[in-house]
Amino acid sequence: MTKSRKLNLIYQKLYKSFGPQHWWPGETAFEVMVGAILTQNTNWQNVVRAIANIKKAKALDARKLYRLPHKRLARLLRPVGYFNIKAKRLKNFSKFYLDNYGANVRRMRAVGTEALRDQLLLVNGVGQETADSILLYAMKKPVFVVDAYTKRFSFRHGLTLEDSDYQAVQRFFTQNLESSVQLFNEYHALIVRLAKEYCLKSKPKCAVCPLRTDLVCHGQ
Repeated sequence: MTKSRKLNLIYQKLYKSFGPQHWWPGETAFEVMVGAILTQNTNWQNVVRAIANIKKAKALDARKLYRLPHKRLARLLRPVGYFNIKAKRLKNFSKFYLDNYGANVRRMRAVGTEALRDQLLLVNGVGQETADSILLYAMKKPVFVVDAYTKRFSFRHGLTLEDSDYQAVQRFFTQNLESSVQLFNEYHALIVRLAKEYCLKSKPKCAVCPLRTDLVCHGQ
């Protein structure tokens, strides 16, 4: 079986098991970008609470966030932890968004994928996963997001090596799948769902995994 065929088979089985994941939740592109920054080292429910705080303060806007006093913004971000650091990161990103694009999402989306990725990685506090999440989910560009779930899943199912770095894992997916925003979006969301429910970091539930009949899993 080719790598491409294997990846597509996995996708079909995950989609059949879980259905569409409707990811990434957010009313605006800016909300999605804020969420991508806040979700570092925390769970999504904490991000939801922090964004709700920002909305209640009527500050979910690049200009308002940037002008908000640091201490007040940090208080709004308490649910996500590391709130002082994340307040600084949000301000850094808001300044980048304002200075380079006037907080205009259409102008930002008009930039080429690689060029925009390079720009995002220069923003203090934005790493590869965050940059790629912004590119895929907010900018609608075909970039496959890699996170700890993706690495765990791809190793356990014999797709990549255990010590494969971010670029190697990302390259595997992008080279063996159709370049599609919708596919990359749904596939990554399905991997996250699988990892949270079955492909756990410790004591994975391989015996009841939706992929158990087709693949040899290294998780057991």
